Amino acid sequence: MEAENIKPWLFRVQPYQGESLSHFLGRFRRANDLTPTGLGKAAGLGGAIARWEKFRFNPPPSRQQLEALAKVVEVDADRLAQMLSPAGMGMKLEPIRLCAACYVESPCHKIEWQLKITQGCDRHRLILLSECPNCGARFNIPAVWVDGWCQRCFLSFADMVKYQKSYR
Repeated sequence: MEAENIKPWLFRVQPYQGESLSHFLGRFRRANDLTPTGLGKAAGLGGAIARWEKFRFNPPPSRQQLEALAKVVEVDADRLAQMLSPAGMGMKLEPIRLCAACYVESPCHKIEWQLKITQGCDRHRLILLSECPNCGARFNIPAVWVDGWCQRCFLSFADMVKYQKSYR
């Protein structure tokens, strides 16, 4: 048997409801020990993965790109498209925002938190956090969120709930 006939296998990662593409890509890469470059090569997308993990969707991913990624991650291209901002809706690239109460319920970054129109979490009626309430560090891009805590002081996202203020 020749080595080039052996196809690599990858662990499947199921997306969470409302999860951002950045967070999903990071989870998929970690489960399969891939770098952004490695995933980009596997999908034939080059540096697009690294851009998408930073919410840099200009130009937005094309249908062909989503289909190429879908083949590698084994998630339907339509499902991947749901991890992007809706067409015509602006996004905040920075700062990365978080509803700690949502994160406790479902440990993922939600795409809705980065939308320009989003002021707070409608589900919990809380203002979104854009930095650690303990040390003031801004949150890293969701693709590198591993343990659900501040990268500087290690305060867990769950413990940040008590610092979130209500709105409306």
